Amino acid sequence: MWDRLKDQAKNLQQSQSARGSGGQGHAPYGQGQAPYGQGQAPYGQGQSGGHAPGSSSGGSGGSKAKLVGLLKSQLASVKTELKSGAYRDASMAMCALVAAADGHVEQAERQRVEELIVSNEVLQNFPADQLRQRFNKHLDQLIANFELGKAEALREIAKAAKKPVEARAVIQTGIVVAGADGHFDQTEQYAIRDACAALGLSPTEFGV
Repeated sequence: MWDRLKDQAKNLQQSQSARGSGGQGHAPYGQGQAPYGQGQAPYGQGQSGGHAPGSSSGGSGGSKAKLVGLLKSQLASVKTELKSGAYRDASMAMCALVAAADGHVEQAERQRVEELIVSNEVLQNFPADQLRQRFNKHLDQLIANFELGKAEALREIAKAAKKPVEARAVIQTGIVVAGADGHFDQTEQYAIRDACAALGLSPTEFGV
């Protein structure tokens, strides 16, 4: 799955480069290319049930680290377009949703994600205290009542749908946070899929 995500990320990087050097009408993502994943079995099919979270798969840890680095680079390439309050708020809701994806959050996990957020190059467009306040608000809501907190987070995420660059950046930010510890487990994948639905994006575009 991470190899597919890496391929998708490269394709996205190419499409962003093309947009930046001419940008002829912002062709829909993947236009002129076979749909992502076409001809490939969906994640987990034909793979002995897929890989368990954290299991090694031929040095996949290195691939995951490279992917996270690549996604960070892609986000950095559109940093100047990611300064709106909608992106800030949606990305903090996304980070909270990923952090609480398994239904509980330990204090160490909260602090780890906070550190990832405030050290992220793109998110440094915003004051750290604004990021922490919004992230913790959503996380507290998720901990108090997961379903209600999830609904609120998805409402916040959906506000970024008006701008495709911001919408995709919210998902990329979620994947970077989810994969930062070397794992991208099933509950985190579900959170990414829910966010894709809220933004009107196909989860297969991001390999989930």
